[in-house]
Amino acid sequence: MISWKGDAVAENAGYQEITSAAELRELLGEVRPRAVTKERVMLHERDREWLAASPFCLIATAGADGDCDVSPKGDPPGFTRVLDATSIAIPDRPGNRRADGFLNVLANPHVGLVYLVPGRNETLRINGRARLVREAPFFDEMIVKGHRPALAMVVEIEQIFFHCGKAFMRSALWKPESWNPDVLPSHAQIVKSVQQTQETIEELEQYYGAQYETRLYRA
Repeated sequence: MISWKGDAVAENAGYQEITSAAELRELLGEVRPRAVTKERVMLHERDREWLAASPFCLIATAGADGDCDVSPKGDPPGFTRVLDATSIAIPDRPGNRRADGFLNVLANPHVGLVYLVPGRNETLRINGRARLVREAPFFDEMIVKGHRPALAMVVEIEQIFFHCGKAFMRSALWKPESWNPDVLPSHAQIVKSVQQTQETIEELEQYYGAQYETRLYRA
């Protein structure tokens, strides 16, 4: 079992830790048959329809040392290109250049993807092995607002299935009446409070203001 820095704190706080698969299964119960049989290894037509409608996904990766990262990717619906029945490609767009997930892929190709369609409570989950390509014939079909991706992540599918909508229903994520974005400070205020930055709060507010959207496809 992997040790973590909070071991002593957890024990002192009266935590009852689960340390084995058997203990976990005893607590949760057996997997329902429908949850077992929903796993597939090839794209179904319904999967292709979902990918064509999805403008957003989350990509989970882990480095060779086990450190994890989850990165959001968004573009017009259908930005993920289906290459064949067992592989897809995701274009990269200009960002902060940290490349945390990409560096992980170079060390450990295993990835997990979750695709969302706004307003739908279900998600499409894809697990597989990824590789990075800097050029391919399909790059010309990934141009958005004049931006041709400098690289793309190709994922060979090993497991794919639709995940039920309970989490989205419990969170009321798509219900506008539950939204309260102003409960938190502006992004500029958050950046100023958690990072070492020379810009003033006014300069950051301007940077993340209306013009920010005009730079989405500029390096």
